[in-house]
This record gives sequence, C-alpha cells and structure tokens, in this order.
Amino acid sequence: MSSDNTTHTNRRTYVTIAGAGGIAGLSGCVGFGGSGDGGDGGSNGGDGTDGETGGDDTPDTITFGQPASLSGQWDFLQPGISQATDAAINHVNEAGGPLDAELEVARRDTAVDPQEARTVATQLVENDDVAAIIGLFSSEINPLWDFLQDLSTPVVTPWPGSTFLDTRGGDKGTPEDMSDDEWVWRTVVGDTVHTSGSAAFAIEEGLDTLGVINGTTEGERSYVEGFVSAYEANGGTVAERVEVELGASSYQSALSRLFEADFDAFLMSLPQESAITALSDWSDGGYGRQPILSDTLTSQAVIDQVGSDLNGAWGATPGQSGPNYDTFEEIYSEAGDADINAWTPPAWDAVQVTALAIERAGEATPEAIQQNLGPVSRGEGTEVSTFAEGKEALANGEEITYQGAATPVNFTQHGNVFGTVSINTAQDGEFTQTSEVSAADVREFVEEGQY
Repeated sequence: MSSDNTTHTNRRTYVTIAGAGGIAGLSGCVGFGGSGDGGDGGSNGGDGTDGETGGDDTPDTITFGQPASLSGQWDFLQPGISQATDAAINHVNEAGGPLDAELEVARRDTAVDPQEARTVATQLVENDDVAAIIGLFSSEINPLWDFLQDLSTPVVTPWPGSTFLDTRGGDKGTPEDMSDDEWVWRTVVGDTVHTSGSAAFAIEEGLDTLGVINGTTEGERSYVEGFVSAYEANGGTVAERVEVELGASSYQSALSRLFEADFDAFLMSLPQESAITALSDWSDGGYGRQPILSDTLTSQAVIDQVGSDLNGAWGATPGQSGPNYDTFEEIYSEAGDADINAWTPPAWDAVQVTALAIERAGEATPEAIQQNLGPVSRGEGTEVSTFAEGKEALANGEEITYQGAATPVNFTQHGNVFGTVSINTAQDGEFTQTSEVSAADVREFVEEGQY
C-alpha cells in the first residue's frame, strides 16, 4: 500500500492490472508495480525523466502524472479513465516508447478537491519529476490557474468542460514563441461544445422555453452557462433558474419554486447523488415536463434509482466518434472491464498526443512537450491514429497530425478540441444514444476565435 496514494504503471506490471485496475483504484491506496517498496514510486532526474539515462543522454524511463478522482463524488468515473490511461501507456511502450524510453504513470488521488489537487500537482512535479500532467477537473483547474502557470508543466487533461478554458490555455497558435503560452490543453470537448450541441438539439425539438436547476460548483454552473448562452443566442428562453446547495436530503422546495414558472422542459446540472435525490423528488411530486440532463447524469445509476418516470429524458455528452475510436475501443476492451464513459477516449488521446510531442521534440522536458503538442495535432502532416504510427512517420522525417479516438484533436490556439455531440435518451431502463449533433453543426453555435 502506498502511503501517498501513488500508483505507477509500466509494461512489466500492466498484466497484473488488466481487468482489475479500474475497480481497485477506487480505494485510493492500492499500488501497482512501481518501486516495490510502496513509496512514492519514483526518483527522477530534474529534466522530467525517471532514473538513469543511457549513454546517448536519452532517458530510460519517462513519467506522466495523473491527478485522479480515486475518491470523492466523481470516483465512479475514474475506473474508465485509469483503464484508458494504462492501456495507452502499454500501447506506447509496446511501440518502443517515446525516445525509446519506457513510459510510466504516477497516479495520485485528489478527490477533486482544489487544495488537494494543488498538493498532488506539486508532488507529481517535485517528487515524481513528471514530464507532463494527464488530468485535473474544471473545479481544480479554475481556482489553481495562476499556480498551474507558475508550475510550467503541460496539463493535458480529458476532464474539464469549463467555459473558463474557452479562451485560456494552449500555445496561441505560435508554438515557437512561449511568451504567450498557457499550460493547459484538453482532449475532451468543452461545455461550450457539448452544451451548444445540446442547446441546438433542444431548439430542433421545439423546446422553446426552459426551466433550469443547477448546483453551486464550477462544473455545474459552467455546464448551465454554456447551455443557456447558446440556447438564448438561438432563440430559446429561460423562464426560471434555481440554484441549490449540494447534498440536501430533499429538493422539494427548490422544485416548487422552479415549477411555478411555465416552460416546456427543464435542464438539471447536479452531481449524481444530489441529482438522484432531486429527480426522485420530481418523480414523487408528479411535476411532469421533460428533464434535460447534464453530461454526467446519463448514467445507469441515475435511471436505476429514479425509475420509469425518467423515460424520455435526455442528455448530451461528448461524442465517442473520433476518427480512430475503433482502434481505441479494441485495445481498451482487452485491458479490463471498466465501462467506457465520455472521458475514457479523451484519456487515451491525452497519453497518445503527449507521447508523440516528446517523440517529435527529441526530449522529454515540459518545455519541449508544450512546444510540440500543437505541431503533432494540427496542420498538414501525415495522419496517424496511434503512437506506433506516429513514431514510425517521425522516424521517416515526416510531420504528423494525430487523429484521436474522441475527436480529431486538432488543438485550437487555446488548446481546445471540437467533436461530435451524442444525445442519449432514457428508455426501457437504460440510456441509449438516439441522435448525434455533428461537429460542423456545433461550430455554428460557437463564435469564431472564442474557443
């Protein structure tokens, strides 16, 4: 057991994780592989590499850090992210590794608490000497923005939807000039994208007037603000909005206030536990009208708890239809039995594109990665679907553009991505994808230069 909740994964230990790592990781103190003594799992050089270097100054090992939701209100999503990350690490190593080094991951629990995230990010950089950070949620990034800029380590994350990042992050389209860089990139479409897709679908469905109920955290507010902005800009009207504290034993009072207004449907953005309480109160109260759910609520646990009254409710999630989703899915399914969620393909992409940035750079420093994330993901280079393909193309002197599992990646100047949006509808006791909003349609809802 690791005293600081760190796990290390590499190709030698991967076999022992497959099929079990996602579930076991929820305890926050299960160690896989690593140094074998249950310590912090690594003692790296100051250049972002692990252990001794070879005779040609290339590293033997390179470590990525993963701040993780091993505990807390989002822990039900982490097994898929852990499995996707571990599968990607294994794939990269099977292809020879970046710079022919062995890639590892140091995983530490933050419970999605900003102060704990600050501690974990510091530990990953100072103790584990990671070359890049593969993680962090909106509610961690936003309050820690200045700290992360001072940390000067690339954060390539599959998690955050926050509109805060719409115009923050990336290399501003000038990878050779780091003076204007901001060190955060996300491989998942932001709230502006999938809430725009959700708003577009609501208007297409003739839902001209909505009620809104949301929680007080950054993630819930961001989701609603992204939806409402696109919805109102395209002719929709919000009749009433009610904000509630999380963890209440009943939301009947808030629902009574909300349903005093006249609207066609209502949007709910709450963490899963609070949402189940609120939707159960809605069902018991017979309020009617169709729910529209935020992305994390299109889960089996919600429909199991609320029951058949939820039939017809729908929510929009980042699409799982990147150009090379099938490649990801095949490798992922062989790595374990954790469910795929909207953030698992972006976790795969985060590892792949960061490893390719190292390969192109020829070194594993944070600065080199920061300068090469843009060049390996956008432009007119040879399209590659995996690290293996990219490593070969780069060795042949070609420029590359990584085509991902979740999206084409193709980072914008602010380090964001565009992709399709899936509409998932509750019916017959489960959520099923019933429609899709194309990336092109979503782009029409997002102002040029604002994402």
